Amino acid sequence: MYLVAVLHLYARYVVSWALDDTLEQPFVLDAVSRALAAATPQIWNSDQGSHFTSPQYTSLLSVAGVQISMDGKGRALDNIFIERLWRSIKYEEVYLTEYQTPRDARIGLGRYLRHYNEARPHSSLGYQTPAAVYYGKARVAPAA
Repeated sequence: MYLVAVLHLYARYVVSWALDDTLEQPFVLDAVSRALAAATPQIWNSDQGSHFTSPQYTSLLSVAGVQISMDGKGRALDNIFIERLWRSIKYEEVYLTEYQTPRDARIGLGRYLRHYNEARPHSSLGYQTPAAVYYGKARVAPAA
C-alpha cells in the first residue's frame, strides 16, 4: 500500500491523505484536490518525485494560484517534517497492526491520523495538538 499526505508545516496538521495499492497518479491528485478544497496555501512544497512533477499535479496547484516549491535533489532534510510524520505513522500504528485487507489499513490509518491531528500533543507545538494550532485555538511559543 502507498500513502500520500498533505501536511501543514507550521501546525503539523495532516490536511488530507490518500492510500492506494498502486503508485499511479490518481490517489495523489485526490489528496491534493481535497487539501485545496479545505484551504489554499501561498506556497506548496514537495519533493521532486514523478508524482509531484507531473503536469496534472503542477496544473492543479497553478490553477489554484499556489506557488510551487520543491526540495533540492539529495537534500533529505528539506522534507524533514513529512519524514517525521512517516516515522510516527510507522512506529505508532503500522508496525503495531496486522492489517488483513487494504480496507483494514485505510480504517486503521484514518483512526491514527485523526488521533495524530486531534489528540496527540506535539512537543514542537508547545504540547498542543496539530488541530488546535491549525484551527487557531492554541498559540505556539517561538522556539528559543
